[in-house]
Amino acid sequence: MNVILLYPEFPDTFWSFKHALKFTRKKASFPPLGLLTVAAMLPSSDWVKRLVDVNVTKLTDQDLAWADYVFIGSMVIQRNSARQLIDRCKNAGVKVVAGGPLFTSEYKQFKDVDHFILNEAELTLPDFLKDLKNGCARRVYTTTQFPDIRETPVPQWELVDMRRYASLSVQYSRGCPYQCEFCDVTALFGQRTRTKRAEQIIDELNSFYDLGWRGSVFFVDDNLIGNKKALKNELLPALIRWQKEHDSLPFHTEVSINLADDEPLMNMMADAGFDAVFVGIETPDTDSLVECGKKQNNNRELVDDVKRIQRAGLQVQAGFIVGFDSDTPSIFQRQIDFIQKSGVVMAMIGLLQAPYGTKLYERLKKEGRLSGRMSGDNVDGTTNIIPNNMDIDTCRNGYKSILSHIYSPENYYQRVKTFLREYKAPKIKVKIDLDHILALVRSIFHLGILGRERVQFWNLMFWTCLHHRELFPLSVKLAIYGYHFRKVSELHVL
Repeated sequence: MNVILLYPEFPDTFWSFKHALKFTRKKASFPPLGLLTVAAMLPSSDWVKRLVDVNVTKLTDQDLAWADYVFIGSMVIQRNSARQLIDRCKNAGVKVVAGGPLFTSEYKQFKDVDHFILNEAELTLPDFLKDLKNGCARRVYTTTQFPDIRETPVPQWELVDMRRYASLSVQYSRGCPYQCEFCDVTALFGQRTRTKRAEQIIDELNSFYDLGWRGSVFFVDDNLIGNKKALKNELLPALIRWQKEHDSLPFHTEVSINLADDEPLMNMMADAGFDAVFVGIETPDTDSLVECGKKQNNNRELVDDVKRIQRAGLQVQAGFIVGFDSDTPSIFQRQIDFIQKSGVVMAMIGLLQAPYGTKLYERLKKEGRLSGRMSGDNVDGTTNIIPNNMDIDTCRNGYKSILSHIYSPENYYQRVKTFLREYKAPKIKVKIDLDHILALVRSIFHLGILGRERVQFWNLMFWTCLHHRELFPLSVKLAIYGYHFRKVSELHVL
């Protein structure tokens, strides 16, 4: 049977980097790791596979005429595109099989899907394939169990045109030891951190390295340090050895703030090639941290924690939230002050939303304070929550004030300098290639000549050359990112 592995379009949002990608020859930030893993689970003897990621290419009528099945995987933020693609498949008479976070949460909203493979495919996909072969496939396959991901196969990277992507992805673990009220990670993947074997990760790196990949790699784990023992004793030593034997690749990932407490771990991560981490800081307000169960962030000097991680050679990218019940109108300026002082250049700010299946969703449902579904977009200025302590207009106006401040050229470029003063140059040196040169040339033209930020741009370039010459490529990259973040803010909110 012929199957299309179909990935819906990402809207123009914080993590799409669409405006930044225009400075290079890339079309999308990341390929669909989940679909590529599913592809590896489909027996090659029975299935002929074709990947169509509409972020980098078009789904054609010829594709649909060729296909017997379409397997579509989606996150909540891709909901609108997913619905359009499903309609198109049904009009073409192609059967649709759907899975991933969107459908696990909202499968009842998609009447035209023939089969749902929900939760983790390692457990639900085999039953579907067996029933399909026997002619008795059910519509919904689900489970409350969590699979042993040490049995998960290497994603089928040969289906991907890697030249179109800014970064590739691997997954080491699933689950998180923390239970933040607003987060659906534990609802989807459990509170126990399950890890792959280090050998699996090395096999995954080799699979795309051998195909010619020399760019960055994103470890998509929701909290890479959820199992510190396995990380320190198994994965990081294996990555350090691998980096010494190959052209070094820069890594980035997501962690909790308590990484700042473990200097040996930070040093090992830097030795292994990690140069950036995303941290859910959420808020400097203690009452709001208690409210949402973010115990790992409480009773800490968060600015000092950020700077310790930066000094270890790990750029801190961070998420922030406003709209907690404990928030008062003072929170908007406090968030601005924290972001500027800490030097968190890539600061993702969002109004609090309640994902389906979270403790927050269940609590607000009982209180009658839900207003529809969440958008899945962290920076579109929307919420599905009826606020408690502030009216919705106060929340939205305060939210807009944060974005307009932190992504104005003056404040953004000043924050880059604050960060670079602390940041220790990564141990893994990025090799300059044609894409880097193209990005520099286009940044000079669009930011340094035509841009409203041209004064700040040239000030940063000269300042970096004078004080931190080894970080010049990073300063160019951050200038380009600033352009993207400002465009997204202006498009959705300001």
